[in-house]
Amino acid sequence: MDKRLKHSLIALAVAGAFPLHSVSAQEAQQPAEEVKQPGQLETVIVTAQRRAENIKDVPMAIATVKGEKLDVLTSGGQDIRFLNGRSPSVSVESDYGRTFPRFYIRGLGNTDFDLNASQPVGLVMDDIVMENPMLKGFPVFDVDQIEVLRGPQGTLFGRNSPAGVIKFDSAKPVLGKTEGYANIGFGKEGMRNLEGAFNLPVNDTLAFRFSAQSQHRDDRVHNPRPTGTQDFEGYDDHAVRLQALVKPSKDFSALFNIHARNMDTTATLFRANILKKGTNELVDGFDYYSYPSDGFNNQWLKTRGGSIRLRWDLPNVTLHSITGYEKLDLYSRADVDGGYGADFNPPVGPFGGIPFPLETADLMPNHRQFTQEFRAESNGKGPLQWIGGLFFFNENIQIDSISFNTFNNSSLNPEYTQQFQDARSWAAFGTLNYAVSNDFKMRAGLRYTTDKKDFIAQRIEPNKPVWRQTLADTSHNVSWDLSGTYTLDKDINLFGRIATGYRAPSMQGRLYGIGDMPTMAKAEKALSYEFGVKADLMNRRARASLTFFRYDMDDKQLTAGSGAVNMNRLINADKVTGQGVELDLQANLGYGFSGTFGSSYNDTEIKDAKVFDSNCGGGFKICTVLDPQGPFPLTASLNGNDLPRAPRWQHNFSLKYSTAVGNGELYAYTDWAYRSTYNFFLYEAVEYKAKSLLEGGLRIGYKWDNYEIAAYGRNITNRIQALGAISINNLTGIVNEPRTYGVQFKATF
Repeated sequence: MDKRLKHSLIALAVAGAFPLHSVSAQEAQQPAEEVKQPGQLETVIVTAQRRAENIKDVPMAIATVKGEKLDVLTSGGQDIRFLNGRSPSVSVESDYGRTFPRFYIRGLGNTDFDLNASQPVGLVMDDIVMENPMLKGFPVFDVDQIEVLRGPQGTLFGRNSPAGVIKFDSAKPVLGKTEGYANIGFGKEGMRNLEGAFNLPVNDTLAFRFSAQSQHRDDRVHNPRPTGTQDFEGYDDHAVRLQALVKPSKDFSALFNIHARNMDTTATLFRANILKKGTNELVDGFDYYSYPSDGFNNQWLKTRGGSIRLRWDLPNVTLHSITGYEKLDLYSRADVDGGYGADFNPPVGPFGGIPFPLETADLMPNHRQFTQEFRAESNGKGPLQWIGGLFFFNENIQIDSISFNTFNNSSLNPEYTQQFQDARSWAAFGTLNYAVSNDFKMRAGLRYTTDKKDFIAQRIEPNKPVWRQTLADTSHNVSWDLSGTYTLDKDINLFGRIATGYRAPSMQGRLYGIGDMPTMAKAEKALSYEFGVKADLMNRRARASLTFFRYDMDDKQLTAGSGAVNMNRLINADKVTGQGVELDLQANLGYGFSGTFGSSYNDTEIKDAKVFDSNCGGGFKICTVLDPQGPFPLTASLNGNDLPRAPRWQHNFSLKYSTAVGNGELYAYTDWAYRSTYNFFLYEAVEYKAKSLLEGGLRIGYKWDNYEIAAYGRNITNRIQALGAISINNLTGIVNEPRTYGVQFKATF
């Protein structure tokens, strides 16, 4: 059978098995020595294994986002949550708005809202791990490529990545070339997006690159009552990055990176009683743009950071030193009960009363993170290649939790809670790559990690001794992975991987009163198996990746609620399992059409007959719990439940049509993402189960010379529904953003 026909039949079979799915576009630089024929896809180059490699040769599930796809997804001024559902098995959500994104891969994430929360998905920006959730929302601009590494990354990236890693690589300074771009956008509700970059070569050995982004939106939600904050959801979000590349010789280079962010906005709106009792529908008469409240809401975040990356290219070995420092300052205040009045203090909101008022703020007045990595790698041409290194991490944080008396002009209550944590981690790691033959290559990695945490939680109340509690823990872990790639022919690779992952113990102490105790979840560990196929099809006009996986988690860290109290409990489930399949497709379809398809199925299950969670609202019986009763009254057994915020099905799809018009290109681009239902919390309740959601975008534009003008729309069907909830008080929900639209102009030079 003709090879081209055989590959076409394979592509049709895969597409037929998953007819509605899509994937993020996978684009990368084409190697200079390779001649690409018209219509062929460009080779995707990734650094998932700390080396530049063709994505097809890396034995793990990887997806990339860059270029035009990235421009489309960020058209409406979206923060990092634009990645939600745009790659198989990936979700991103937040209970804090444009700060504190929570990432999920293959159903593994963390619903914890505490500022000390750890996540099982690592985020690495320009080779620096961003540990605190507030660092993970840094704006995405002037980025070369985003890589999504699915499955445990316990060897090269280390701690707190048992679910995977999302890796951002900024565009770097270039010697000998002056270049840049400016991107200006205006849209609905006073939206203004300004972005640009300028690469300035000073001489043959020094170049600077300055890039910046400034985003603004007017307030679009309003409070019809005279009390509390009157206007919401406007923002001013500014970020800058300055890089300097110094390359005095071919053997040495230094890359300096300084970056900062200033954001002023409002926190997430918690909307009282918007979930219809006995269903997961929004109540009749819900109005997105109206928020009757008696509390105050404001949020600001400042981050500062820098890194120094040194590289020495010596005979047979390359040395790296990567030093990073990050600092942040945060204030976030919200009316958590989401309404006004109370059952005991009428009048109450339009959809019902609330059991008790709850207006709180969290501050992070002190934070710093320092990281240092030394890495050596072989650079010869033999069958054996290796990487070895040392890593150090240190983080110090302070969290203050305060509350306000809503019925006394929202005056500050005198009692408050503080948390202090000092976390340190040391690691040694190494990997070996060996070409057994021209067609079969194996990889193996090993990492030893020590994590040490010292934690203090204290409650301060007037005329009472300070209630202070301490926790301390030192843990050790060995992570490993073993993988292989078999080249079936020049277009098709088979791969398999067994890997372990590890998340350090977590501590938390948002103490509600004197006598409350902090909680600790011990380290979780993952063992993952995956195998699949990566193929170039139809004479490289199409590309496909299909992965099957299963993982087993021991001592899975979970965040349980506390009934009717605004605090969490950290617990461990004995076992959690997950299994599924992921599909990535990309194709140039001809006649001006190109598209992407992707899909994932994730089946997760909590396996622990003893683990339980407190019911919503405690004794208030707010929601309709479907789980059996736990070991105590007003608790729910979690055995057999899916993980929270873990949809079983996710699909995404994009289609572009372009044609030559005049001296340029006219194009239309549409993209859609679908996810199935999921539980908001660990327990299952009728009201707290998200409905399935389909959201789409559209962009129409014209490119000529070095210019582009476009009109866009996001969530073009204006589908509004609950994405999350607050379980402690009333049927309070959090909804997705409404339709937005605008225009953009981009010039490059």
